Amino acid sequence: MAREMGRRIVAGTFQPGELIEDENSLAERYAVSRVVVREAVKILVEKGMLSVRRGIGTHVRARNNWKLLDDDVMAWHLSAPPRKQFLSQLAEIRLAIEPKAARWAAERATDEEIQDIQLACDRMAAEQGSAERFIIADALFHKAILHAAHNEFIAAIEGVTYSALLISVRITNKDPRENGASIPFHRDVANAIEKRDGAKAEKLTAKLLEDAVRRLNLEFGDDPLI
Repeated sequence: MAREMGRRIVAGTFQPGELIEDENSLAERYAVSRVVVREAVKILVEKGMLSVRRGIGTHVRARNNWKLLDDDVMAWHLSAPPRKQFLSQLAEIRLAIEPKAARWAAERATDEEIQDIQLACDRMAAEQGSAERFIIADALFHKAILHAAHNEFIAAIEGVTYSALLISVRITNKDPRENGASIPFHRDVANAIEKRDGAKAEKLTAKLLEDAVRRLNLEFGDDPLI
């Protein structure tokens, strides 16, 4: 129930400041007990999405109160219609973190981790005919690089980063016929990491992400994301 309510909040069905249905109505809508309703609301309160005020009711909090780095909150964005502002902020975070992560991967990755990055590239090539499987393979490629960076702070948000990657890649990789075009660029990044060329890996990753931003801009119209 918390998942379904969370998805509705993320999708904008409930607007910030809006009161949600009372406990009895929610219990009837979801065919659950009032105890379940209270527990679901409690979960969303802990994630900063709802606020309960005695005598007034339960209302949706503004997005700046949400725990956006929470794995559940990020995952709920996967099933919601894409919001331009949200995607813009994701693009900013990716551009800030991933090029440096690629440099660090080139400097710190084990031989096994480099093999994982190359295998992720192979998987992209193998799955290029399927949009959904290619998207997952693409996200796993970037996740493998983040893991190989050996930075504890990046590792701590690895699940969140993976969800962010899936959201972004699903927008920019809709047509299976276009998937193959990006593989050589990913392979160049993998090869730079394998050759321990951190500067080149950083530069190529930045270029790869800038291309993704360009495609997002094409998807959303005239006003640039970033």
